[in-house]
Amino acid sequence: MVWSVIDAGNNFEKEPSAMTLNLKFLRVQSGMTLEQLAADSGLTRSYLSKLERGLSSPSIGSALKIAEALGTTLDRFYGQPDDHDPITIVRAKNGKAGDVDTHLSLVAGLAPERTMRAFIVRPTKTAKRGRIMSHHEGEEILFILTGRIELVIGKRKETLNPGDCIQFDSTIPHKLTQVSSEPASALVVIATKTA
Repeated sequence: MVWSVIDAGNNFEKEPSAMTLNLKFLRVQSGMTLEQLAADSGLTRSYLSKLERGLSSPSIGSALKIAEALGTTLDRFYGQPDDHDPITIVRAKNGKAGDVDTHLSLVAGLAPERTMRAFIVRPTKTAKRGRIMSHHEGEEILFILTGRIELVIGKRKETLNPGDCIQFDSTIPHKLTQVSSEPASALVVIATKTA
């Protein structure tokens, strides 16, 4: 999966990502305007427009809200084939999981019947302007792969190092920020609660 990325130092845009292309395709296919999608997802029209143009990437919570509002699955949202094989494998590219140039890459849990989704998240040193704390249904496991990451969860603040792992109720607002000089990354696994 490739996400659209804008290099702040250059005035060029890489190829549109599968998520970028699929978001607009799925929205138009469902007959929704940006305003309707904004109302149904609880996100702003401006933010959704930025996602469609590849100028921003969604948080996990936002991706879940958009997929639900579109009546689709995360795999279709991220441009992955709809495959009902009970075993799914997402291969690394150049020995790295996900897209190393993006903030968030879906790496497992593509099939709609799965109750878990796995992402590689690469937080930045400074929180992006306007990025609020994330919260969504389910439970979350965060396993630090590289660098040091500060997790703000509710009123609590924790600094996590490679190998550290935390599990929490993901309805509690939370945010990740890189606090090391080297790039940071973590494996995030979300399990949706079933009735």
